Amino acid sequence: MHDARALIEMGAEAVRRLARRGYTLDLSALEDLQSRRNQNIRSADELRAESKRVASEVQQTAKQGGDITKLKERARELKDEIREIETGQEQVQEQLRDLLLSIPNLPDDAAPDGDSDEFAVEVRRVGTPPAFPFEPKDHVDLGEATGILDFARATKLSGPRFAVSRGAGAALERALATLFLDLHTRRHGYIEHAVPYLVTRKTMTGTGQLPKFEEDLFKTGVADRELFLISTAEVPLTNLYADEIIPPAELPLALTAHTPCFRSEAGSYGRDTRGLIRQHQFSKVEMVRIVDPKDADAELEKMVSHAEACLKELGLAYRVVTLAAGDTGFSAQLTYDIEVWIPSQNTYREISSISNFGTFQARRANIRTRGEDGKPKLVATLNGSGLPVGRTVAALLEQSQQEDGSLVLPESLFPYLGFRRISADGTPEA
Repeated sequence: MHDARALIEMGAEAVRRLARRGYTLDLSALEDLQSRRNQNIRSADELRAESKRVASEVQQTAKQGGDITKLKERARELKDEIREIETGQEQVQEQLRDLLLSIPNLPDDAAPDGDSDEFAVEVRRVGTPPAFPFEPKDHVDLGEATGILDFARATKLSGPRFAVSRGAGAALERALATLFLDLHTRRHGYIEHAVPYLVTRKTMTGTGQLPKFEEDLFKTGVADRELFLISTAEVPLTNLYADEIIPPAELPLALTAHTPCFRSEAGSYGRDTRGLIRQHQFSKVEMVRIVDPKDADAELEKMVSHAEACLKELGLAYRVVTLAAGDTGFSAQLTYDIEVWIPSQNTYREISSISNFGTFQARRANIRTRGEDGKPKLVATLNGSGLPVGRTVAALLEQSQQEDGSLVLPESLFPYLGFRRISADGTPEA
């Protein structure tokens, strides 16, 4: 969320930057609401001061035996006027908050122009995509042929866009999550958390999922309790520090968690509805960093390297791109996507997004630290996937496939799996 005063002071610059991501800022509406809010505050303060004076006059006049009828009448009028002003103030404040909650973050000037992945700028490529002497299969065919993935039974249980993993497939998912957590906690310095998968509306609002993306969320409730299933562990991890002031000596905070993620993917029709790429439920290891704003740019680069380390450990070919301003997420200033090679599609596909949110989420969730002067100031937040398990499985199956239908897995997974190969019939083999 933005500071209304900061946007108004930026004026045309704020309009320009938001236009880069396809958002039209109604600056006059924002200025009007801010002006009405300030005027209401001044009017209420003046009326309260007058009410206090009248109350004092009532006491003094009564002690002197004077007539207090008109004074008491004025006191009642003032109470009514104050109540009316406060009601108007609440309405204006709610309108201003709703407007501010709807305004996306200002994109960083480092983000290229454009509004889709076609305008992303490649930063680097790592690894060589495998060349096959046969027509490579996609991960769905590979998973079903070996029996380690079962989409039909998942559909029977829950409908489309769900998957069941079995045998070596289930073991592979567990091994990947453990490998990623070990890398982040033992090598990268993150603290692992086990967090709730159901959170409140306030928590979802704190990281920017609400109100804009409510149609993409799964919601539940019991009696009068409203709860949302998390779309990513970013939500509970970041909000752990909502309404807190973090001592500067504790920054940066590095948090990680392996959780299921739930997304309705509203509006996604036709694309990636088959297989593990775009599902209603998937698991993911998430990274979150909470830092001093002056360190945010360096921390973003560090997080990208942490996500890349997971892919390097698995020997998967990938590339890193900078997303265009118009393709950057609602809450982000700057986003790097890591795209892994998918042989069946003969292209790179997104497997991790790592974003710097600046102080945008911190203002919404009221997460602060203290500056050199000792006064509270907002922190910066960053997050990224490190990595999603399902998409990693898809890339692994496709990049490791053999002509006989077997799968040869990377050496780094052997300590977690106890096998290096999955035969064409799904049997684990050392």
